[in-house]
Amino acid sequence: MEVKDSNGTLLAEGDSVTLIKDLKVKGSSVTLKRGKLVKNIRLTDDSGEVDCRVDGMSIVLKTAFLKKA
Repeated sequence: MEVKDSNGTLLAEGDSVTLIKDLKVKGSSVTLKRGKLVKNIRLTDDSGEVDCRVDGMSIVLKTAFLKKA
């Protein structure tokens, strides 16, 4: 399965990505700001999502809001 970021670049396990939009985290008062660098992503079974750790939280991000760093 191929996982692509918002620009169509292929993503792989362990890549670093940057957020392209401010995102509110559901169930929390935290907002992830545009430009935030997320390191060491993990691919999931869904080609539109990646699993990662941001500020000590384990969350799933949609690839439509990410670009490869």
